[in-house]
Amino acid sequence: MSDFINPSSLIVAAVFLLAGFVKGVIGLGLPTVAIGLLGLVMTPVQAVSLLVVPSLVTNVWQLLAGPRFLPLLRRLGAMLAGLCVGIGISAAALDPDTSGRNSMLLGIALIGYALFGLSKKKFSVPKGMEWWLSPVVGGVTGVIATSTGVFVIPAVPYLQALDLDKEELVQAMGLSFTVSTVGLAAVLIVQGSFHLSVAGASLASLAPALLGMFVGQGVRARVRADTFRLFFFIGLLMLGAHLAWRFGD
Repeated sequence: MSDFINPSSLIVAAVFLLAGFVKGVIGLGLPTVAIGLLGLVMTPVQAVSLLVVPSLVTNVWQLLAGPRFLPLLRRLGAMLAGLCVGIGISAAALDPDTSGRNSMLLGIALIGYALFGLSKKKFSVPKGMEWWLSPVVGGVTGVIATSTGVFVIPAVPYLQALDLDKEELVQAMGLSFTVSTVGLAAVLIVQGSFHLSVAGASLASLAPALLGMFVGQGVRARVRADTFRLFFFIGLLMLGAHLAWRFGD
């Protein structure tokens, strides 16, 4: 896999700079933007491999910054278990021979997430349904994440439907994304796709991601988050449509 690293190092750095910037402005989007844009120049397996360190560091940071780690861990335990099961069951989807299909699925996942974001629909999950819905949502998210590298659908809409306050929601997303990243990294290691050179490239991607987050946090106070979010989802929709069309033939 090392053949894709050197020629595209500037592209990779620019992608993570932009992805970090988006996360800094609206609080999410680093993995989604990075996977979507890297999917234009490499396979989802390669993109996920580069994402491991930046995603893990930024999401652990987001997770530990919140005030209610243990209560959220207990409440979301079934979802996180389902997430791990879904990743394990669908690990075969990361076979390099299916890279074209996975790129098409990545496009479809981005389209679905963008349409959900643009719809601004709000749902609410009654507490009595969480015991069975949480593992289902986790399992589906794991399957989609393993095939595409995108671990926001349906996890993020589900977490938003749990009526968590702002700080709890941010921490819950950090918890879900951290488990997703660790699960995907484990699959890559088992399959031999995450070796030393790739780990080094992933570590190198952390610097532009953190720089982008720092700049994005500074811009957040000067730009309306809702306006930026609108353009973010429109961009994801266009990117997803391109990937789905390009690899759907």
